[in-house]
Amino acid sequence: MTEPIDGWIWSGNLRLFLEVLSHFAGYEFDATDWRTIEAAVQDTDDDNPDLWYAYPLVGVNATLEMSLARAVGGEEMSVRIPGAEAPELRLRADTLLSAFAAS
Repeated sequence: MTEPIDGWIWSGNLRLFLEVLSHFAGYEFDATDWRTIEAAVQDTDDDNPDLWYAYPLVGVNATLEMSLARAVGGEEMSVRIPGAEAPELRLRADTLLSAFAAS
């Protein structure tokens, strides 16, 4: 088992990040997924491991158990992506993190 991919993105990019990552995993991310995640991440804190929110993206290509947490007082969203085993998916996930952290 490979290490999770860790990073951060701007909170305003979260929905698009999840939509694109879901596409790579072969998961149909929809409005219900977004409403659930949008509400749940409001009470997260990336400094407290007990206050991260986990959400599964169970796709035909991969199962990713996303973990998300807001930077309290900031605009950053910390992201952890376990389950990205295939080298191509790892590269895509890492590239997405870099792209959605850019200003």
